[in-house]
Amino acid sequence: MKSYQQLGFEANDGSSSSKYVPKIQVSMVKEIYVSDITYSCSEAVAQGEIADKELRSSDREKFICIHFNVKNQIISYEVVSMGSLTSSIVHPREVYKAAILANAASVLFMHNHPSGNTEPSIDDIEATKRLCKAGSILGINVLDHLIITTTDYLSFRQKGLI
Repeated sequence: MKSYQQLGFEANDGSSSSKYVPKIQVSMVKEIYVSDITYSCSEAVAQGEIADKELRSSDREKFICIHFNVKNQIISYEVVSMGSLTSSIVHPREVYKAAILANAASVLFMHNHPSGNTEPSIDDIEATKRLCKAGSILGINVLDHLIITTTDYLSFRQKGLI
């Protein structure tokens, strides 16, 4: 790959009068095929293919964002974060990046608790509030946030936490 100088450009490091600004192109690559089943409720998602493939058998916390079109059909999903046994770091900027690229009208969050306990932590509740606020600003509806274990799940919406 050629450097800026080899291409006849000067890097804009503030020391020269150059007006060169790098152009960045962002594209989305879909890596894993998920069946085109339409999910009608949180329970169906919690018992569905994505939860089974990604979360139920994982020994570390993972945070997933599922992207839906305006007809509430799944168009894609992303493993946003993979953490440790007891935590996973999520930030609205990272959570919504792929949702925006996928032109999602709404999202559903899922993360697992390898411990088997479905009760949300204070951090889970606060992160969800922050993500819902960010979604509202972006015009992306948050359908639910699910905590998945090997045998059970909890819906934030059904518990009145969203």
